[in-house]
Amino acid sequence: MSQTIEPRELHGFRLFGYSIGQFGYFLTRLLISVFAFQYYVYTVNLDAILASIGISINLILNAIALIVFGVIADNKKPGRFGKRRPFMLYGLPIWVISAILIWIPPWYCPKNNSFYWPTALYFWIMLSLNVISGSSIISAHISMMPEQSQTYKNREKIAAWRAIFMITASILALLLPLMIQSILEDPENVKWWEPSGKIILFYMPIIGVGFASFGLISLILTFFSVDESFHKTSTKENFKKLTLLETFRQMAVPTKDKKYRKFMGVSFFNAMASRILGLLVIPFLAFVLRFKGPEFFIYIVVSISSKYAHFFLWKKILKKHGILKTYAMCLISAAAVSFLELFFLVEVLSFEIEIVLFIITIGTVLGTMYAVNLFTTPLASALIYEAAENRSEDTIDKEVSNISGSYFGLQSFILALGQSCTTIMIGFILSGPNEQNPIIITITLASMGIFYSISLLFLRQIKLKEVPQKILKSDII
Repeated sequence: MSQTIEPRELHGFRLFGYSIGQFGYFLTRLLISVFAFQYYVYTVNLDAILASIGISINLILNAIALIVFGVIADNKKPGRFGKRRPFMLYGLPIWVISAILIWIPPWYCPKNNSFYWPTALYFWIMLSLNVISGSSIISAHISMMPEQSQTYKNREKIAAWRAIFMITASILALLLPLMIQSILEDPENVKWWEPSGKIILFYMPIIGVGFASFGLISLILTFFSVDESFHKTSTKENFKKLTLLETFRQMAVPTKDKKYRKFMGVSFFNAMASRILGLLVIPFLAFVLRFKGPEFFIYIVVSISSKYAHFFLWKKILKKHGILKTYAMCLISAAAVSFLELFFLVEVLSFEIEIVLFIITIGTVLGTMYAVNLFTTPLASALIYEAAENRSEDTIDKEVSNISGSYFGLQSFILALGQSCTTIMIGFILSGPNEQNPIIITITLASMGIFYSISLLFLRQIKLKEVPQKILKSDII
Protein backbone atom coordinates (compact mmCIF):
# COMPACT_ATOMS: atom_id res chain seq x y z
CA MET A 1 0.00 0.00 0.00
CA SER A 2 1.27 3.45 -0.93
CA GLN A 3 0.62 6.41 1.31
CA THR A 4 1.83 9.96 1.83
CA ILE A 5 3.75 10.62 5.01
CA GLU A 6 4.88 13.86 6.56
CA PRO A 7 8.52 14.72 5.81
CA ARG A 8 10.88 14.50 8.75
CA GLU A 9 12.15 17.76 10.28
CA LEU A 10 14.17 18.84 13.30
CA HIS A 11 12.58 21.30 15.71
CA GLY A 12 12.81 22.37 19.33
CA PHE A 13 14.93 20.22 21.62
CA ARG A 14 15.82 17.78 18.84
CA LEU A 15 17.13 20.63 16.67
CA PHE A 16 19.14 22.02 19.59
CA GLY A 17 20.43 18.58 20.56
CA TYR A 18 21.53 17.79 17.02
CA SER A 19 23.25 21.15 16.60
CA ILE A 20 25.03 21.23 19.97
CA GLY A 21 26.96 18.07 19.13
CA GLN A 22 28.57 19.63 16.10
CA PHE A 23 29.27 22.73 18.16
CA GLY A 24 31.07 20.73 20.85
CA TYR A 25 33.06 18.76 18.29
CA PHE A 26 34.18 21.79 16.29
CA LEU A 27 34.97 23.81 19.39
CA THR A 28 37.69 21.30 20.23
CA ARG A 29 38.61 20.72 16.59
CA LEU A 30 39.03 24.44 15.91
CA LEU A 31 41.20 24.92 18.98
CA ILE A 32 43.57 22.24 17.66
CA SER A 33 43.29 23.38 14.06
CA VAL A 34 43.93 27.06 14.78
CA PHE A 35 46.26 27.09 17.77
CA ALA A 36 48.24 23.80 17.70
CA PHE A 37 50.47 25.14 14.91
CA GLN A 38 51.29 28.30 16.85
CA TYR A 39 51.67 26.35 20.10
CA TYR A 40 54.19 23.86 18.73
CA VAL A 41 56.11 26.30 16.48
CA TYR A 42 56.30 29.40 18.68
CA THR A 43 56.28 27.80 22.16
CA VAL A 44 57.35 24.13 21.95
CA ASN A 45 60.02 25.23 19.40
CA LEU A 46 59.15 22.67 16.71
CA ASP A 47 60.14 23.77 13.20
CA ALA A 48 57.24 25.05 11.08
CA ILE A 49 57.93 22.44 8.38
CA LEU A 50 57.58 19.52 10.80
CA ALA A 51 54.49 21.07 12.39
CA SER A 52 52.85 21.63 9.01
CA ILE A 53 53.67 18.08 7.87
CA GLY A 54 52.00 16.71 11.00
CA ILE A 55 48.91 18.84 10.52
CA SER A 56 48.75 17.89 6.84
CA ILE A 57 48.96 14.19 7.69
CA ASN A 58 46.19 14.83 10.17
CA LEU A 59 44.02 16.49 7.52
CA ILE A 60 44.59 13.76 4.92
CA LEU A 61 43.81 11.02 7.45
CA ASN A 62 40.69 12.96 8.39
CA ALA A 63 39.65 13.17 4.76
CA ILE A 64 40.12 9.46 4.08
CA ALA A 65 38.54 8.36 7.36
CA LEU A 66 35.48 10.55 6.77
CA ILE A 67 34.78 8.88 3.44
CA VAL A 68 35.39 5.38 4.80
CA PHE A 69 33.17 5.88 7.84
CA GLY A 70 30.55 7.57 5.65
CA VAL A 71 30.35 4.63 3.25
CA ILE A 72 30.39 2.07 6.07
CA ALA A 73 27.51 3.88 7.77
CA ASP A 74 25.61 4.13 4.46
CA ASN A 75 25.69 0.33 4.21
CA LYS A 76 25.22 -0.56 7.87
CA LYS A 77 22.10 -2.45 8.75
CA PRO A 78 20.07 -0.39 11.26
CA GLY A 79 20.36 -1.85 14.74
CA ARG A 80 18.97 -1.15 18.16
CA PHE A 81 20.50 2.35 18.29
CA GLY A 82 19.93 3.18 14.61
CA LYS A 83 22.13 3.28 11.55
CA ARG A 84 24.52 6.21 12.06
CA ARG A 85 24.16 7.06 15.75
CA PRO A 86 26.46 4.26 17.02
CA PHE A 87 29.37 5.74 15.06
CA MET A 88 29.13 8.84 17.25
CA LEU A 89 30.20 6.78 20.28
CA TYR A 90 32.77 4.39 18.79
CA GLY A 91 35.68 6.82 18.77
CA LEU A 92 34.57 9.15 21.57
CA PRO A 93 36.98 7.95 24.35
CA ILE A 94 40.11 8.15 22.15
CA TRP A 95 38.98 11.49 20.73
CA VAL A 96 38.61 13.06 24.18
CA ILE A 97 41.91 11.69 25.55
CA SER A 98 43.96 12.71 22.50
CA ALA A 99 42.36 16.20 22.48
CA ILE A 100 43.81 16.67 25.98
CA LEU A 101 47.21 14.98 25.57
CA ILE A 102 48.10 16.99 22.48
CA TRP A 103 48.64 20.02 24.75
CA ILE A 104 50.94 18.09 27.12
CA PRO A 105 53.98 17.00 25.07
CA PRO A 106 56.44 15.00 27.23
CA TRP A 107 59.39 16.56 25.39
CA TYR A 108 60.04 20.11 24.21
CA CYS A 109 62.41 20.81 21.34
CA PRO A 110 65.87 21.89 22.59
CA LYS A 111 66.83 25.52 22.10
CA ASN A 112 69.27 24.67 19.32
CA ASN A 113 67.29 21.85 17.67
CA SER A 114 63.83 22.63 16.34
CA PHE A 115 63.97 19.42 14.25
CA TYR A 116 63.62 17.29 17.38
CA TRP A 117 61.98 14.05 16.25
CA PRO A 118 60.55 12.75 19.56
CA THR A 119 58.45 15.91 19.86
CA ALA A 120 57.46 15.81 16.19
CA LEU A 121 56.41 12.13 16.36
CA TYR A 122 54.41 12.69 19.54
CA PHE A 123 52.59 15.62 17.88
CA TRP A 124 51.86 13.58 14.76
CA ILE A 125 50.58 10.55 16.73
CA MET A 126 48.24 12.62 18.91
CA LEU A 127 46.89 14.40 15.86
CA SER A 128 46.33 11.10 14.04
CA LEU A 129 44.54 9.45 16.96
CA ASN A 130 42.35 12.50 17.41
CA VAL A 131 41.36 12.82 13.79
CA ILE A 132 40.66 9.14 13.07
CA SER A 133 38.46 8.78 16.15
CA GLY A 134 36.84 12.14 15.46
CA SER A 135 36.05 11.17 11.87
CA SER A 136 33.75 8.41 13.07
CA ILE A 137 31.85 10.99 15.14
CA ILE A 138 31.48 13.87 12.71
CA SER A 139 30.91 11.71 9.62
CA ALA A 140 27.85 10.18 11.25
CA HIS A 141 26.66 13.55 12.50
CA ILE A 142 26.88 15.37 9.17
CA SER A 143 25.68 12.58 6.88
CA MET A 144 22.51 11.95 8.91
CA MET A 145 21.29 15.50 8.25
CA PRO A 146 19.50 14.82 4.90
CA GLU A 147 17.74 11.88 6.56
CA GLN A 148 16.76 13.82 9.68
CA SER A 149 15.56 16.85 7.71
CA GLN A 150 13.72 16.28 4.43
CA THR A 151 12.52 19.79 3.60
CA TYR A 152 14.56 22.62 2.11
CA LYS A 153 13.17 25.16 4.57
CA ASN A 154 14.08 23.05 7.59
CA ARG A 155 17.58 22.41 6.25
CA GLU A 156 18.02 26.18 5.93
CA LYS A 157 16.99 26.49 9.58
CA ILE A 158 19.52 23.82 10.60
CA ALA A 159 22.20 25.57 8.54
CA ALA A 160 21.45 28.83 10.37
CA TRP A 161 21.86 27.09 13.73
CA ARG A 162 25.05 25.47 12.46
CA ALA A 163 26.43 28.82 11.33
CA ILE A 164 25.65 30.44 14.69
CA PHE A 165 27.31 27.61 16.59
CA MET A 166 30.33 27.60 14.26
CA ILE A 167 30.76 31.34 14.77
CA THR A 168 30.53 30.92 18.53
CA ALA A 169 32.98 28.00 18.44
CA SER A 170 35.47 29.99 16.37
CA ILE A 171 35.28 32.88 18.83
CA LEU A 172 35.80 30.67 21.88
CA ALA A 173 38.57 28.69 20.19
CA LEU A 174 40.61 31.88 19.83
CA LEU A 175 39.24 33.85 22.77
CA LEU A 176 40.96 31.94 25.56
CA PRO A 177 44.36 31.61 23.79
CA LEU A 178 44.24 35.34 22.99
CA MET A 179 43.37 36.13 26.60
CA ILE A 180 46.52 34.26 27.56
CA GLN A 181 48.41 36.19 24.88
CA SER A 182 47.14 39.46 26.34
CA ILE A 183 48.67 38.80 29.78
CA LEU A 184 52.13 38.01 28.41
CA GLU A 185 54.87 40.53 29.09
CA ASP A 186 56.59 39.72 25.80
CA PRO A 187 54.15 38.16 23.25
CA GLU A 188 56.85 38.08 20.54
CA ASN A 189 59.09 35.76 22.58
CA VAL A 190 57.10 32.80 23.88
CA LYS A 191 59.47 29.81 23.63
CA TRP A 192 59.11 27.23 26.40
CA TRP A 193 62.24 28.39 28.23
CA GLU A 194 61.09 32.04 28.30
CA PRO A 195 58.77 33.48 31.01
CA SER A 196 55.92 34.16 28.56
CA GLY A 197 56.24 30.67 27.11
CA LYS A 198 55.92 29.08 30.54
CA ILE A 199 52.61 30.86 31.05
CA ILE A 200 51.27 29.40 27.79
CA LEU A 201 52.48 25.91 28.77
CA PHE A 202 50.56 26.20 32.05
CA TYR A 203 47.22 27.39 30.67
CA MET A 204 46.84 25.50 27.36
CA PRO A 205 46.36 22.02 28.93
CA ILE A 206 43.66 23.50 31.18
CA ILE A 207 41.86 24.95 28.16
CA GLY A 208 42.26 21.63 26.33
CA VAL A 209 40.63 19.70 29.18
CA GLY A 210 37.72 22.16 29.33
CA PHE A 211 37.02 22.05 25.60
CA ALA A 212 37.30 18.25 25.36
CA SER A 213 34.96 17.78 28.34
CA PHE A 214 32.35 20.05 26.78
CA GLY A 215 32.68 18.18 23.48
CA LEU A 216 32.08 14.88 25.26
CA ILE A 217 28.92 16.11 26.99
CA SER A 218 27.50 17.76 23.87
CA LEU A 219 28.04 14.69 21.66
CA ILE A 220 26.34 12.44 24.20
CA LEU A 221 23.43 14.87 24.20
CA THR A 222 23.23 14.65 20.40
CA PHE A 223 23.20 10.85 20.59
CA PHE A 224 20.09 10.90 22.75
CA SER A 225 18.42 13.72 20.76
CA VAL A 226 18.53 12.05 17.35
CA ASP A 227 15.79 9.61 16.35
CA GLU A 228 16.58 6.97 13.71
CA SER A 229 13.54 4.79 14.30
CA PHE A 230 12.27 5.63 10.79
CA HIS A 231 14.76 3.08 9.43
CA LYS A 232 12.61 0.32 10.91
CA THR A 233 9.54 1.31 8.86
CA SER A 234 10.87 3.10 5.77
CA THR A 235 12.94 0.19 4.48
CA LYS A 236 12.53 -3.57 4.65
CA GLU A 237 15.33 -4.62 2.31
CA ASN A 238 18.04 -7.05 3.27
CA PHE A 239 21.37 -5.42 3.94
CA LYS A 240 24.45 -7.11 2.60
CA LYS A 241 28.01 -6.64 3.70
CA LEU A 242 30.14 -4.84 1.15
CA THR A 243 33.52 -6.18 0.15
CA LEU A 244 36.53 -3.88 0.38
CA LEU A 245 36.45 -3.36 -3.39
CA GLU A 246 32.73 -2.55 -3.34
CA THR A 247 33.31 -0.08 -0.53
CA PHE A 248 35.92 1.81 -2.56
CA ARG A 249 33.63 1.77 -5.60
CA GLN A 250 30.84 3.38 -3.58
CA MET A 251 33.30 5.96 -2.25
CA ALA A 252 33.90 7.00 -5.87
CA VAL A 253 30.19 7.48 -6.71
CA PRO A 254 30.02 11.24 -5.98
CA THR A 255 33.15 11.89 -8.08
CA LYS A 256 31.07 11.00 -11.17
CA ASP A 257 28.50 13.69 -10.38
CA LYS A 258 29.39 16.74 -12.53
CA LYS A 259 27.54 19.26 -10.37
CA TYR A 260 29.02 17.87 -7.19
CA ARG A 261 32.52 18.02 -8.66
CA LYS A 262 32.03 21.74 -9.25
CA PHE A 263 30.79 22.11 -5.69
CA MET A 264 33.97 20.33 -4.56
CA GLY A 265 35.98 22.97 -6.44
CA VAL A 266 34.17 25.65 -4.46
CA SER A 267 34.87 23.82 -1.20
CA PHE A 268 38.55 23.19 -1.99
CA PHE A 269 39.51 26.80 -2.66
CA ASN A 270 37.31 28.12 0.15
CA ALA A 271 39.17 25.79 2.49
CA MET A 272 42.53 27.10 1.26
CA ALA A 273 41.53 30.71 1.84
CA SER A 274 40.07 30.16 5.31
CA ARG A 275 43.06 28.04 6.36
CA ILE A 276 45.45 30.88 5.54
CA LEU A 277 43.62 33.18 7.94
CA GLY A 278 43.37 30.50 10.61
CA LEU A 279 47.12 29.85 10.59
CA LEU A 280 48.30 33.44 10.23
CA VAL A 281 45.92 35.47 12.38
CA ILE A 282 47.97 35.24 15.59
CA PRO A 283 51.35 35.85 13.84
CA PHE A 284 49.67 38.77 12.04
CA LEU A 285 48.57 40.30 15.34
CA ALA A 286 51.95 39.76 16.99
CA PHE A 287 54.41 40.59 14.19
CA VAL A 288 52.56 42.86 11.74
CA LEU A 289 50.28 44.90 14.02
CA ARG A 290 52.57 44.23 17.00
CA PHE A 291 49.69 44.02 19.47
CA LYS A 292 50.57 43.84 23.16
CA GLY A 293 48.51 43.41 26.31
CA PRO A 294 44.89 44.64 26.03
CA GLU A 295 45.34 45.38 22.32
CA PHE A 296 44.66 41.69 21.59
CA PHE A 297 41.08 42.28 22.71
CA ILE A 298 40.61 44.48 19.63
CA TYR A 299 40.69 41.31 17.57
CA ILE A 300 38.21 39.62 19.90
CA VAL A 301 35.76 42.52 19.54
CA VAL A 302 36.19 42.60 15.75
CA SER A 303 35.80 38.83 15.54
CA ILE A 304 32.61 38.69 17.57
CA SER A 305 30.91 41.70 15.99
CA SER A 306 31.85 40.94 12.38
CA LYS A 307 30.91 37.24 12.48
CA TYR A 308 27.47 37.80 13.95
CA ALA A 309 26.83 40.94 11.87
CA HIS A 310 27.70 39.18 8.62
CA PHE A 311 25.69 36.13 9.61
CA PHE A 312 22.48 38.17 9.98
CA LEU A 313 23.33 40.27 6.92
CA TRP A 314 23.82 37.30 4.60
CA LYS A 315 20.86 35.48 6.13
CA LYS A 316 18.68 38.46 5.22
CA ILE A 317 20.13 38.67 1.71
CA LEU A 318 19.63 34.92 1.28
CA LYS A 319 15.87 35.30 1.70
CA LYS A 320 15.75 37.77 -1.21
CA HIS A 321 18.23 36.39 -3.71
CA GLY A 322 18.47 32.64 -3.24
CA ILE A 323 21.37 30.44 -2.26
CA LEU A 324 23.62 30.55 -5.34
CA LYS A 325 23.45 34.30 -5.93
CA THR A 326 23.93 35.11 -2.25
CA TYR A 327 26.83 32.67 -1.97
CA ALA A 328 28.47 34.36 -4.98
CA MET A 329 28.11 37.83 -3.46
CA CYS A 330 29.61 36.53 -0.22
CA LEU A 331 32.67 35.19 -2.04
CA ILE A 332 33.09 38.41 -4.03
CA SER A 333 33.18 40.49 -0.85
CA ALA A 334 35.73 38.15 0.75
CA ALA A 335 37.99 38.22 -2.32
CA ALA A 336 37.87 42.00 -2.66
CA VAL A 337 38.82 42.81 0.93
CA SER A 338 41.53 40.13 1.01
CA PHE A 339 43.58 42.07 -1.53
CA LEU A 340 43.29 45.17 0.68
CA GLU A 341 45.61 43.41 3.15
CA LEU A 342 48.48 44.60 0.93
CA PHE A 343 48.01 48.11 2.33
CA PHE A 344 49.61 46.87 5.55
CA LEU A 345 52.91 46.85 3.63
CA VAL A 346 52.82 50.65 3.73
CA GLU A 347 54.95 51.47 6.77
CA VAL A 348 53.82 55.10 7.16
CA LEU A 349 50.27 54.15 8.17
CA SER A 350 49.31 55.37 11.61
CA PHE A 351 48.06 52.92 14.23
CA GLU A 352 44.52 54.32 13.93
CA ILE A 353 44.44 53.82 10.15
CA GLU A 354 45.80 50.30 10.58
CA ILE A 355 42.99 49.48 13.00
CA VAL A 356 40.34 50.80 10.58
CA LEU A 357 41.90 48.80 7.76
CA PHE A 358 42.07 45.78 10.06
CA ILE A 359 38.36 46.03 10.85
CA ILE A 360 37.45 46.31 7.16
CA THR A 361 39.68 43.50 5.90
CA ILE A 362 39.95 40.90 8.65
CA GLY A 363 36.45 41.67 9.91
CA THR A 364 34.88 41.15 6.48
CA VAL A 365 36.85 37.98 5.74
CA LEU A 366 35.99 36.53 9.14
CA GLY A 367 32.33 37.40 8.66
CA THR A 368 31.99 35.97 5.17
CA MET A 369 34.13 32.95 6.03
CA TYR A 370 31.64 31.79 8.64
CA ALA A 371 28.56 33.00 6.79
CA VAL A 372 29.25 30.40 4.07
CA ASN A 373 27.90 27.82 6.53
CA LEU A 374 24.49 29.23 5.59
CA PHE A 375 25.02 27.97 2.06
CA THR A 376 27.24 24.89 2.03
CA THR A 377 25.08 22.33 3.87
CA PRO A 378 21.75 23.21 2.14
CA LEU A 379 23.54 23.33 -1.23
CA ALA A 380 25.18 19.95 -0.63
CA SER A 381 21.87 18.46 0.50
CA ALA A 382 20.10 19.80 -2.59
CA LEU A 383 22.74 18.22 -4.84
CA ILE A 384 22.43 14.91 -2.96
CA TYR A 385 18.67 14.90 -3.49
CA GLU A 386 19.17 15.66 -7.19
CA ALA A 387 21.59 12.75 -7.42
CA ALA A 388 19.13 10.47 -5.61
CA GLU A 389 16.36 11.44 -8.05
CA ASN A 390 18.61 10.73 -11.03
CA ARG A 391 19.48 7.25 -9.72
CA SER A 392 15.75 6.41 -9.29
CA GLU A 393 16.48 2.83 -8.30
CA ASP A 394 14.37 3.03 -5.14
CA THR A 395 12.46 5.60 -3.10
CA ILE A 396 14.14 8.99 -2.73
CA ASP A 397 14.37 8.39 1.02
CA LYS A 398 16.26 5.14 0.51
CA GLU A 399 18.55 6.55 -2.18
CA VAL A 400 19.51 9.51 0.01
CA SER A 401 20.27 7.09 2.84
CA ASN A 402 22.49 5.05 0.51
CA ILE A 403 24.63 7.91 -0.82
CA SER A 404 24.57 10.65 1.85
CA GLY A 405 27.64 9.36 3.69
CA SER A 406 29.78 9.06 0.57
CA TYR A 407 28.75 12.52 -0.70
CA PHE A 408 29.39 14.30 2.59
CA GLY A 409 32.51 12.21 3.03
CA LEU A 410 33.87 13.46 -0.29
CA GLN A 411 33.07 17.03 0.69
CA SER A 412 34.97 16.59 3.95
CA PHE A 413 37.85 14.99 2.04
CA ILE A 414 38.11 17.96 -0.31
CA LEU A 415 37.94 20.43 2.57
CA ALA A 416 40.72 18.57 4.33
CA LEU A 417 42.77 18.38 1.13
CA GLY A 418 42.50 22.15 0.66
CA GLN A 419 43.49 22.79 4.26
CA SER A 420 46.36 20.31 3.98
CA CYS A 421 47.82 21.92 0.86
CA THR A 422 47.62 25.32 2.52
CA THR A 423 49.20 24.10 5.73
CA ILE A 424 52.19 22.65 3.88
CA MET A 425 52.52 25.87 1.89
CA ILE A 426 52.43 28.00 5.06
CA GLY A 427 54.89 25.66 6.78
CA PHE A 428 57.51 26.13 4.09
CA ILE A 429 56.86 29.88 3.84
CA LEU A 430 57.27 30.43 7.60
CA SER A 431 60.21 28.06 8.08
CA GLY A 432 63.30 29.49 9.76
CA PRO A 433 63.63 33.30 10.00
CA ASN A 434 60.41 33.87 8.01
CA GLU A 435 58.23 32.83 10.95
CA GLN A 436 58.34 36.44 12.24
CA ASN A 437 58.71 38.30 8.91
CA PRO A 438 55.85 40.87 8.68
CA ILE A 439 56.17 41.29 4.89
CA ILE A 440 55.94 37.55 4.23
CA ILE A 441 53.00 37.19 6.62
CA THR A 442 51.11 40.11 5.02
CA ILE A 443 51.58 38.99 1.41
CA THR A 444 50.57 35.43 2.26
CA LEU A 445 47.46 36.67 4.05
CA ALA A 446 46.47 38.77 1.01
CA SER A 447 46.68 35.66 -1.20
CA MET A 448 43.29 34.64 0.23
CA GLY A 449 41.78 36.84 -2.47
CA ILE A 450 43.17 34.58 -5.20
CA PHE A 451 41.61 31.45 -3.74
CA TYR A 452 38.24 33.08 -3.07
CA SER A 453 38.19 34.26 -6.71
CA ILE A 454 38.85 30.75 -8.04
CA SER A 455 36.14 29.39 -5.75
CA LEU A 456 33.71 31.91 -7.24
CA LEU A 457 34.49 30.68 -10.77
CA PHE A 458 33.47 27.14 -9.80
CA LEU A 459 30.30 28.33 -8.06
CA ARG A 460 29.19 30.23 -11.17
CA GLN A 461 29.02 26.93 -13.07
CA ILE A 462 26.50 25.29 -10.71
CA LYS A 463 22.81 25.35 -11.63
CA LEU A 464 20.19 23.89 -9.30
CA LYS A 465 16.87 22.39 -10.22
CA GLU A 466 13.89 24.26 -8.87
CA VAL A 467 13.30 23.17 -5.27
CA PRO A 468 10.02 21.19 -5.18
CA GLN A 469 7.43 22.57 -2.81
CA LYS A 470 5.36 19.42 -2.61
CA ILE A 471 5.66 17.06 0.31
CA LEU A 472 8.12 14.24 -0.20
CA LYS A 473 6.50 10.86 -0.62
CA SER A 474 7.74 7.44 0.39
CA ASP A 475 6.32 4.09 -0.65
CA ILE A 476 5.58 1.88 2.34
CA ILE A 477 4.64 -1.73 1.73
